[in-house]
Amino acid sequence: MKSLKDIAKALDLSVATVSKALKDYKDVSTATKLRVRAYAKEVNFKPNLHAAYLRSQKTKLIGLILPDLNHYFFNSILASIVEEAEQNEYRVLVFCSKESYENEKQQVLDLVQQNVDGIFLSISKSTYQYDHLEEAKKQKIPLILFDRIAKAINSFRVVIDDKKAAFDATSHLIQQGCKKIAHFRGDLIPQMSIDRFFGYKEALKFHGLEFDENLVYICHDNEVFDGSKHAETLLQKHPDVDGLFAITDLVAIGAMNHFIKKGCRIPQDIAVIGFSNWQIASLVTPALSSVEQNGYQIGKKVMSLFLKTQIKGNQELPFTTEVIPSKLIVRASSRRTKI
Repeated sequence: MKSLKDIAKALDLSVATVSKALKDYKDVSTATKLRVRAYAKEVNFKPNLHAAYLRSQKTKLIGLILPDLNHYFFNSILASIVEEAEQNEYRVLVFCSKESYENEKQQVLDLVQQNVDGIFLSISKSTYQYDHLEEAKKQKIPLILFDRIAKAINSFRVVIDDKKAAFDATSHLIQQGCKKIAHFRGDLIPQMSIDRFFGYKEALKFHGLEFDENLVYICHDNEVFDGSKHAETLLQKHPDVDGLFAITDLVAIGAMNHFIKKGCRIPQDIAVIGFSNWQIASLVTPALSSVEQNGYQIGKKVMSLFLKTQIKGNQELPFTTEVIPSKLIVRASSRRTKI
C-alpha cells in the first residue's frame, strides 16, 4: 500500500505538500491538488488512521447513538451531523439503541473503547441509570446530549424548549375555541415527555381551564397504534372532548384516523396538533398541525459544540445548554378561525 512518502517521491513533491493537497489546504494550488488526488486515486491510497492517531491523539471518529432510525426527526439530525463531520474530516459511527437502556449502555462503552473523539447521544426511553455516561466523561471524551437529555448528567446539551412548544401548541387549541383538551403524552421517564406534559398543563392553567388527569393517556411506543387505541377510549369516556395535543405526529395521525372513522369532524368537532412536523403531516387529510423541531439545525449545533471542544480542549469549556427555536406549523387539523 502506498504511503504519503511514496506519493511525494512519485510526484516530486514534499510530504507536507501532499498531505495538505489531500486535506484541501488553501495554500496549495488547485493544479497540485488535482494532480495529487488523481495519483492517490490511481494507486488506491488510504490514509493511515493509526499513524494519524499517534501524531495527534485523535481518531477523527465520532460516535452517534440514536434511539430510533425509522424517524424523520432523527434522520434529519443524522444527515446534518454526517454532512458537517465530512466537511471537517471526521467519520461518524452510527448506532441505534432501539429504545433499550442495555443497548445504549453497551454502545457507549464500545465507543469509549474505540477512543472516539466525541459521543453524541439522544437517550433511550428506558434509560434510568447513567454510569455509562459518567464513564465517557471520566475518559475525557466530549459528551453531547441532544433532544432527550438527562438533567442529572452535567454535559453539553442541544435541545428545543419542549415545555414552551407544548404550551404554544395547547394555547393555539384554546385560542381556536377548544375547552376540553386531551393530551396523549410519552412515557414517564424521558425529560422531553415530562416537559411537554408540563407545557400542556401550564397552558390550561394560564388560560383558565381546569386540568383533568383523566384526559391524559400514556403512549409507550409513540406510534399510530397508540393514537388509535387511546382515541377509542377517549371518545367512549369523554365524548365531549374537543381538542387533542399529541406527543408525536404518528400518535396524532392514529387518533385522527379513529376520530374520522367514528364520524368526528376535524377540526370542527375535535382539533388536533402533533409534534415533530414529519413530512407525512402535510400529506394526510386534513393536513396535521405540528411543532417543527428543526432537527437539521440541532445536528449542526451539536457538531459546532463538538468542534469547539476539539479546538479549546474539553476541560476548558463550561458545559452549556443550547436551545434551538421551534415553531408551530398551523394546518387544517386545528385551524377553526382565521389567524
